[in-house]
Amino acid sequence: MDENYLDINRNSWNERTEHHVDSEFYDMPSFLSGKSSINEIEAPLLGDVKDKSLLHLQCHFGQDTLSLARLGAKVTGIDLSDKAIAKAKEINDQIGTDAKFINCDVYSTPEKIQNKFDIAFTSYGTIGWLPDIKKWAAVISGLLKQGGTFVMADFHPAVWMFNDDFTEVKYKYSNDAPIIEIIEGSYAGSNDYVTKNISWNHGIGEILTALIESGLQIDVFQEHHYSPYDCFSGVKEIAPKKFIIEKMGDKLPMVYAIKATKK
Repeated sequence: MDENYLDINRNSWNERTEHHVDSEFYDMPSFLSGKSSINEIEAPLLGDVKDKSLLHLQCHFGQDTLSLARLGAKVTGIDLSDKAIAKAKEINDQIGTDAKFINCDVYSTPEKIQNKFDIAFTSYGTIGWLPDIKKWAAVISGLLKQGGTFVMADFHPAVWMFNDDFTEVKYKYSNDAPIIEIIEGSYAGSNDYVTKNISWNHGIGEILTALIESGLQIDVFQEHHYSPYDCFSGVKEIAPKKFIIEKMGDKLPMVYAIKATKK
């Protein structure tokens, strides 16, 4: 593609970071008081992270990274947004954890980090920003120790087929072409700013095949008919931190999760 998607998306996430840090969605006061941002979907897949070396890809401003550091992980977070990484470092110093943060895109991670990890982790709204899933999977495999674990939880690709109001199927399920959008605000509220974004849809088959071909063995694959986040329009809370699209009921898978091992 002609447009530099990295620069465009970096600018978008730099703008978003300034609004997200102070949003109710991210609830920084509770986080600073000790609340973990790790959800019940991914927590059992991660297991006991104490003293494990852990790489967190696309970490935004670091809440999950720092939650894992509080659990004793030796964690490194990377993100495309320089403003997000600067904020993550600031919070790390504020709460007294020893997480490391590096500003780079996923594909450049091996150029910035030479050591290998016990666990690699990514979650919720991440791989849609990446055009090449085979390259993504190869990066993960290359950064894991033999026998290391990859854990991810993300919104189900079926969700991304719909328009914002979930009234029509607007996009293809599979990776066909970049989706270029001008968006007011974001999922975390506050619509008083506009960003340009470039993203891609990736189907489950594409994701699993890429991981397997990169040398990872799929140990767990789950699909959940709820989201732990109130980040879509027209949602209904059916239990604490369990949201569905009300007009869809429980018919639409909202999240999938994967645990895999480096062979």
